[in-house]
Amino acid sequence: MVRRMRSPERDWDIAWPHAPTHRLSESGTYLVTSGTYLKQHFFRDRERLAVLQRGLLTVARKYGWRLEAWAVFSNHYHFIGHSPANADSAESLSVMLGGLHEKLAKWVNMRDQQPGRQVWHNFWETRLIYERSYLARLHYVHRNPVKHGLVRVAALYPWCSAGWFERTASGAQVKTIYAFKTDQLRVVDDYEPASDW
Repeated sequence: MVRRMRSPERDWDIAWPHAPTHRLSESGTYLVTSGTYLKQHFFRDRERLAVLQRGLLTVARKYGWRLEAWAVFSNHYHFIGHSPANADSAESLSVMLGGLHEKLAKWVNMRDQQPGRQVWHNFWETRLIYERSYLARLHYVHRNPVKHGLVRVAALYPWCSAGWFERTASGAQVKTIYAFKTDQLRVVDDYEPASDW
């Protein structure tokens, strides 16, 4: 008999952030990338992508991280977030992502009837300390679904922040962020997400 594990989407509230601030945080602003083990497509369908996005937004809120950009795919995700004030950023990030990955791995493994299978490989974080670098990376993450060839317009990809950003930011902010060039950025992103979402 296979026991059904409770879906993380039932445990997590939808946790959409408030309007973006687009300022570096004194407590630390980070670009984070995390990938699945062997770049496998564990989050290949719409339901799984929705669970991954909700989980990320919910744990960020729970741990006091303010996200300004995110994009989730079948085998990796990126986000830019401000760490909570009065917290050790590295420890807070590690605990937050450890809990997220553990919960998601258990859920996806129960769905696939593969208990104990390794789902996540690692995460990489970069502290952003220069405003221009930060703004260019915001552009990169918002438009990441376009970079991967999944959509022509990032706001049409449901599991990234582009649509939210374009609705909540001022027109001037959107124009400014999207004007930053991203072709010279160094971002861990050697993943090919599944195109059948």
